[in-house]
Amino acid sequence: MFRALLLDETGGTVTASIRELDDSTLPDGNVRVAVEYTTINYKDGLVISGGGGLVKRWPHVPGIDFAGTVQMSEHSAYRVGDKVVLTGWRVGEVQWGGCAQKASVNGYQLVPLPAGLSTRQAMAVGTAGLTAMLAVMALEAHGLTPAAGEVLVTGAAGGVGSVATAVLAKCGYRVVASSGRAQTHEYLKGLGAASVIDRSPFAEPAKRPLESERWAGCIDSVGGNTLARVLAQTKYGCSVAAVGAAHRSLDPSAQGSAHGETRSDDGECDACGRAPARR
Repeated sequence: MFRALLLDETGGTVTASIRELDDSTLPDGNVRVAVEYTTINYKDGLVISGGGGLVKRWPHVPGIDFAGTVQMSEHSAYRVGDKVVLTGWRVGEVQWGGCAQKASVNGYQLVPLPAGLSTRQAMAVGTAGLTAMLAVMALEAHGLTPAAGEVLVTGAAGGVGSVATAVLAKCGYRVVASSGRAQTHEYLKGLGAASVIDRSPFAEPAKRPLESERWAGCIDSVGGNTLARVLAQTKYGCSVAAVGAAHRSLDPSAQGSAHGETRSDDGECDACGRAPARR
């Protein structure tokens, strides 16, 4: 038996309750994990509230990431007692996720817990931290260096934005953080932002396809008009890592990363694959 946050849907209304479930209710998988920690992410909010039409089969257990200990394994890479982490793979969306005491997944979806980290620390970083780091790595892979100029982080006070701001600053970049909440400005400066600007100018529709060049790079988690404006202001030959769509009234042309995925120009994303980067 195990406890889980179980969602069900009736007539378009999603309800949530803590339920005691039998192990037989777990989905198929060759590794069973005793979940110790998970995090609540933007996609989890959509799933729990019934938004986005992400869940197709009910009842459902949300949770797009988790860290814990292997209880049973039929996968050659993992043994009972191993500490593991899962992020992405549409777990918590198309299959049961981490908001439970147990999870059944496939071994290829897991990575070993890095040495020196506890499961709690791994989930303190969580999917938001992974996404932020993959975005930084993607920008650097496309040639970004601290000497190139200012790097913009939109939605900077959010989970991805906060980690991105801190990591970029630690790596020597001059970070400009964009936020719509004045009370977060000192917090962002404490993370290392060189300056903080209001998000409102980015929310206004662009009047022309290209604007004055300013940004050597950007990590954008807002999407919509914000992404369009950022692209118009990005320096020639520079890159933007678009990692989400917190702005829900999106133009269809700006929805490529609407599910919190970091995509590269070869089509790969953090939601599935790229195991070397995840490690």
